Amino acid sequence: MAARRDRTHYLYLAVIGAVLLGIAVGFLAPGVAVELKPIGTGFVNLIKMMISPIIFCTIVLGVGSVRKAAKVGAVGGLALGYFLVMSTVALAIGLLVGNLLEPGSGLHLTKELAEAGAKQAEGASESTSDFLLGIIPTTLVSAFTGGEVLQTLLVALLAGFALQAMGAAGEPVLRGIGHIQKLVFRILGMIMWAAPVGAFGAIAAVVGATGAAALKSLAVIMIGFYLTCGLFVFLVLGTLLRLIAGINIWSLLKYLGREFLLILSTSSSESALPRLIAKMEHLGVSKPVVGITVPTGYSFNLDGTAIYLTMASLFTAEAMGNPLSIGEQISLLVFMIIASKGAAGVTGAGLATLAGGLQSHRPELVDGVGLIVGIDRFMSEARALTNFAGNAVATVLVGTWTKEIDKERAAEVLAGRIPFDETTLVDDHGPAPVPDQRAEGEEKARAGV
Repeated sequence: MAARRDRTHYLYLAVIGAVLLGIAVGFLAPGVAVELKPIGTGFVNLIKMMISPIIFCTIVLGVGSVRKAAKVGAVGGLALGYFLVMSTVALAIGLLVGNLLEPGSGLHLTKELAEAGAKQAEGASESTSDFLLGIIPTTLVSAFTGGEVLQTLLVALLAGFALQAMGAAGEPVLRGIGHIQKLVFRILGMIMWAAPVGAFGAIAAVVGATGAAALKSLAVIMIGFYLTCGLFVFLVLGTLLRLIAGINIWSLLKYLGREFLLILSTSSSESALPRLIAKMEHLGVSKPVVGITVPTGYSFNLDGTAIYLTMASLFTAEAMGNPLSIGEQISLLVFMIIASKGAAGVTGAGLATLAGGLQSHRPELVDGVGLIVGIDRFMSEARALTNFAGNAVATVLVGTWTKEIDKERAAEVLAGRIPFDETTLVDDHGPAPVPDQRAEGEEKARAGV
């Protein structure tokens, strides 16, 4: 087992090397680097190919093994309520920092950038009814072929509740899905060996297309955005995690270090979704909580996207010489948060949401979106990292509130005494014990029962 862990350790060192090599190629040979984009896209597509089956297996096993449907509903309601509050907090922090920095002042809009901004607004808006109808797949299997997270979530919940209602008759099906889950995670483990190649192609392409000039001229909003995301993760999320779950944010982020590296190299939090599910279960959070909180969070827990939309809107308005009033800021950004559902794991979707929101509220500012196109990829990485951290923290918090986390196991895992199996990505430690049951078992052991 130690040799296997060493091999995966070298894999992620290779990813770091590939990222550095990609940056060098992007600066030295930008023309060649841009042509490497399909390599990065191909790797991300391989990961996305596995997301639907992993979500389906995880949720069906989690919901199907719970005897009370009310528990699943309580977890979902708690998670959605938490997501709403956190998105609002993130929005407020973005507004505060954006108004203090005034990052767009002094920039000029060229004709080419105006055309780029207008292009982003085409087809970017989606009505609430379209979004809700889009959750329902055309057929039972089209949710898997279409790659839609929320459609897969709906089918998996229906299947899980059906198996729950079947009782003992559904046990063979649950065992079969458990075997399929192991197969799917093993395939994902094989795909991960292509990560260095994918990281090289993705980073080289974006550096080659952007160049140093765009980075220098837009450094203020980039640095301000990264600092704001850091402030939110370490101050807001870190405080909540310490007070409610008693866990240090640094230890949790260190535990998820490989996933953060994967997101940094692909610029999409969706690439790490399957591994987050596996690692949260390994941490000691029960399958129902992980199965419901993580996939739902990828569509509704948009902390990084909320910060991005607030700061990018203020930046665009300042750059166009037409700043937003406080009332306009709040109404526009609340609209954008609602419109951004489902955009968390998709590279570049934040830019389309920004353009769509401006188109519906302040059409004269849409052309200004072109100013941010050059650095959106770099901001997309911060969005994805923040969204991912937010979902990891949310899973631990919901597990704590519902008493569905084994805190002793979590402490052992975070201390490194129970290593994560990188070869199978599946952990069979069973459901998190309920505190009273654990205490009762200890009493019996002491009594010699």
